[in-house]
Amino acid sequence: MSAELPMNGSSEINTAVCFRMNLAQDIMENQRGKGLSFARRIYLPRTIGMSIGSISVAAGLYPLSLPSWVWVLLLFNGLVWPHVAYQLSTRSSFPYKAERRNLLYDSLSGGFWVATFQFNPLITVTILSMMAMNNVAAGGQRLFIQGSLAQVAGGAVSLLLLGAAFTPSATQMQVWACLPMLTFYPLALGMVCYRLAIKLSEHKRALSALSRTDSLTGLLNHGAWKDSLQMQFQQCREHQQPAAIALIDIDHFKPINDTYGHIVGDSVLRQLSAELKRNLRECDLAGRYGGDEFCVILPDMPLHKARDVMERLREVLHDYRHHQVPELRVSLSIGLAAFHPSFTDAIAWLDVADKALYTAKNTGRNKISIATGETHRNAEVTLAI
Repeated sequence: MSAELPMNGSSEINTAVCFRMNLAQDIMENQRGKGLSFARRIYLPRTIGMSIGSISVAAGLYPLSLPSWVWVLLLFNGLVWPHVAYQLSTRSSFPYKAERRNLLYDSLSGGFWVATFQFNPLITVTILSMMAMNNVAAGGQRLFIQGSLAQVAGGAVSLLLLGAAFTPSATQMQVWACLPMLTFYPLALGMVCYRLAIKLSEHKRALSALSRTDSLTGLLNHGAWKDSLQMQFQQCREHQQPAAIALIDIDHFKPINDTYGHIVGDSVLRQLSAELKRNLRECDLAGRYGGDEFCVILPDMPLHKARDVMERLREVLHDYRHHQVPELRVSLSIGLAAFHPSFTDAIAWLDVADKALYTAKNTGRNKISIATGETHRNAEVTLAI
């Protein structure tokens, strides 16, 4: 026995190590996916900004006597760098971090060009304000501060290589050269932000729907259905509209799970949810109340029509056959209650339907028990098989 202990301990350690490695891999893949999306969003604004920004910079450099390598560097920075930056970020193991470094290089180059064209006021404000806008949009205050420091560093590099000078005025050509940057780059950045806002709105709606939906059946979950019941109760009370609610229980569902397994049990739950969707109107609200209990709100429907709908559902499920276990039989017990003005709240209405369900389950099952709203007494409708 003592010889087995190290093996068991080793097995547990190996399991823990494997779990942590898998978890770390999942986190890395998730970060990579988010980083790639981030890099794709920035690619277009950078391409537009660098290309038209180089026009403004070229207008500032043109009157100056500068070495040829400065012009080569400008061509690279304006036309080649955006594509290089995109490849660096998309091929990186951590695209988000790589793209942040790329943004800092953008700021570094911006500071370099500002000092190189001798701090021409108009072009300086144009270049630095557009870069500040980009940094704030991409990384908020933190990236703005880091970008500002990178601009100072870039300016210092230019001063060391080319010397310090100041050009206090702008020519007419330089004014016109700044207009594309002031016009098209904010438009491109605004379009990216707009698309991101639309996507975030879609994700928010999807998450909201998921939070209200039962994952197995696709119906409303317990909380969402009760919220809908509360709203329906208020509508019935204010507008005196007829409505009915039904509580549905799958008879002997636990033995189905115990005998045939949870996979078969889950298929029965999904089948019932599918039949609910097929047999109900678009305005009807079906939910999974919990376990094998389902619930339905039937707005603007009198009790006798609601009974017909539930009877049709009961018959359909009784005829259901599972392809792997054809001997399986499914039956439903249903409690049905119409809205009545005497109900003090939605819970009272639900309680009457619950008592009707209790009656159906305790008087033979596979039947619909109807609770009359006026007397709050249960009138059973027993259906022959």
